[in-house]
Amino acid sequence: MLVRPLSGDAPKTKLPKGAVDSQMHMYLPGFPSQPGGPGLPVGTLPDAEQYRQFMAWLGIDRVVITQGNAHQRDNTNLVACLKEMGDVARGVAAVAGDVSDGELDQLAEAGIVGLRIMDLPGGAVDLSALEALDAKAAARGWMLAVQFDGSNILEHEPRLAKLKSRWVFDHHGKFFSGATPEGPEIAAVKRLMDIGRCWFKFAGVYESSKSGAPDYADVAAFSRDIAAYAPERIVWGSNWPHNLAREQKDYPDDVALTDTVLSWLADEEALELALVKNPEQLFGLPDWSASTK
Repeated sequence: MLVRPLSGDAPKTKLPKGAVDSQMHMYLPGFPSQPGGPGLPVGTLPDAEQYRQFMAWLGIDRVVITQGNAHQRDNTNLVACLKEMGDVARGVAAVAGDVSDGELDQLAEAGIVGLRIMDLPGGAVDLSALEALDAKAAARGWMLAVQFDGSNILEHEPRLAKLKSRWVFDHHGKFFSGATPEGPEIAAVKRLMDIGRCWFKFAGVYESSKSGAPDYADVAAFSRDIAAYAPERIVWGSNWPHNLAREQKDYPDDVALTDTVLSWLADEEALELALVKNPEQLFGLPDWSASTK
C-alpha cells in the first residue's frame, strides 16, 4: 500500500511566512468518486489531518484546494474540505459552463475563489466552456485555473488572450511535446503574461518532464526563463498528494521536489513573490503582512 511521508528533514529552502500552496487536492471520507473521473487516490485518503502535517513539515501557512478529477463536477467534498481547514484555505471548483448563479453563490459562501478547466483525459470541464466560465469568474472577481497540453498553446492563444478574468496556466504548461526557452510555445506564454491577467504555476513538474528526476532539466530550462521574465506572475503548488502515483516507487520526494522547483526562482525576492504576494493577487487572498501586524 502507498504511504505518503508527512515528516522528516525540512526543505533547505525556507518558505516565507504566509506561504501559499496554490495546487493540491484533499479527500474526506464519505465522498465517492464520480463516473468519468480517475477514481480516488490509492492508500489512506489524503485528508485534512494529513495535509496539516504536510504543511508543518514544509512550512506552508495557507492553501488553495483544487477540485480533484475523481469528483468531477460534484464539489461537495471540496466544500467539506474548506470547512474542515478553515480560514487558511480557499478553493477552486469544477462547474459546467451553464452553472446557475445560485450554485455559484453557495460555492462563494464556502470559500471558492476560482473555477477549473482541465482539457485532458479525466478532466471534468474542457476548453469548450472557457468563455462561459470566464464570464462567470470575471463577474465575481474569481480566477480560472486552465490546464491543457501546452504544445497546442498557439492554437488556443487567441482565445486565452481575450479572457477577462485573472487566470493561471497550470502545471508548468504541460508541454507534452517538449518546449525550450527560445521556442514558440514559451514566446506565447510571455505574450499572454504581458496582457496582465495570466500567471504561470510551478506544480507537478514530473507530469510532463521527459528528462525526469531529480533535476527535470527540460522543464527547469523554460521555467527559469519564464520566472526571470515575469517574477510577478509565478505561483507555486506542492501538487500533494501526487495523485498519479499508484505505487510507492512512483511517489516523489516532497522535500527534494520543493527544493528543486523553488531553486528555479532567481532570489529571495522572487520566492516571496511566488509564494506570498502573487497568489494573494491571483486568488484574491487577504494581505498576509497586514493580517500579522
